[in-house]
Amino acid sequence: MKTIITFIFVFGLIVVVHEFGHFLFAKLSGILVREFSIGMGPKLFSHRSQSGTTYTVRMLPVGGYVRMAGAGEEELELTPGQPVSIELNQEEVVTRINTSSKVQLPNSLPMEVTSFDLEDELFIKGYLNGDEKEEKLYQVDHDAAIIETDGIEVQIAPRDVQFQSAKLINRMLTNVAGPLFNFILTFILFGVVLFAQGGEIQPDPSSHIGGVAENSPAAKAGIKPGDVITSVNHQPVEQFTDIKPIIDKQVGKETPIEVKRDGKVVELTLVPKTETLEDGTKAVRIGIQGGTRFVSLNFLEKIKRAANKTWESATMIFVALKGLVTGFSLNKLGGPVMIFQVSSQVSNESFMTILNFIAVLSVNLGIVNLLPIPALDGGKLLLNLVEGIRRKPLSPEVEGKVTLVGVAFLFLLMILVTWNDIMRFFFR
Repeated sequence: MKTIITFIFVFGLIVVVHEFGHFLFAKLSGILVREFSIGMGPKLFSHRSQSGTTYTVRMLPVGGYVRMAGAGEEELELTPGQPVSIELNQEEVVTRINTSSKVQLPNSLPMEVTSFDLEDELFIKGYLNGDEKEEKLYQVDHDAAIIETDGIEVQIAPRDVQFQSAKLINRMLTNVAGPLFNFILTFILFGVVLFAQGGEIQPDPSSHIGGVAENSPAAKAGIKPGDVITSVNHQPVEQFTDIKPIIDKQVGKETPIEVKRDGKVVELTLVPKTETLEDGTKAVRIGIQGGTRFVSLNFLEKIKRAANKTWESATMIFVALKGLVTGFSLNKLGGPVMIFQVSSQVSNESFMTILNFIAVLSVNLGIVNLLPIPALDGGKLLLNLVEGIRRKPLSPEVEGKVTLVGVAFLFLLMILVTWNDIMRFFFR
């Protein structure tokens, strides 16, 4: 249960913040946000604000979404022959259209739709009370609501408030806002941890040993965590970085090492060995890790360090992406199953550790979303740039095909990654 709660918190916070970025910039750009949802699946709660946005909470507490008018997420809301009920104001202009059998409007008129236009001319035409002898036409208010089949009430989407009607720069900002808010979340979370702790744990530059790998040359030689290495092969050592240049020259040789333990000098002997790493390269390892120390930071240092940690996390992801290009492997990728697995591990750690995990994952999501793959935010930005160069947008048909290819690619990749994660974590 602790793992599930941690997973929901981690995944939900990252996705909701991402979607809130799109939501905020869409609002600022004059784009109608028809729905802002926390969670997925069946509706638990909904509220339509005066601004026209419907806020919903849904049953499955995993992420959320923003539904912008005309952003390729709209479905045909009415069809000829469809039974609906309409609500009129005093001027007999339609203010609500009900397509749901779950909702009853007490002062509405039943209508069988024959034709409609809810984008440009804003009208609805049909037979009232099942009387096919007389076809009635009503104008529809610009801010009218439509109650969808699942009972959710959202605002109709006239052409002037649709995504495509916004200026190019505003659409670009709306697309990039999701990843931007992921970067901001990372910075804030790193800052929260630093301020809560008063500083951070940093690598100890001294030759203090923080950890020793099992069955390693160091472990076989008798080196223990807490030891301080004072010399290697009779050469004095003061910092941890002094050790490797000496060890690299001693492969396969018995090498004398002096360590200070509990105030006493202990003389040991180890034999460095060459190991083959995952990428096929070879390196000399003896199996020791450096120690750590707590460093107090002032206010400005904490802010600066939070920014630096955000940048460092981002650059690590770029290194990982480079590794994918030079040597692709599904083992270098991770999906929801991997996030759940890591959530299981960090759920037993401190709350600060969980916040650090969310911070790293958030900047990861932000950068991945900026990749120029159709259906991702980066792919949408690429189409925006093409539009700016051409001085006109791609045709809806071409854009639809490009997006469909991107969706198919991401869907296939998601299936492969998820299957690989399941096999990796549960059957090995």
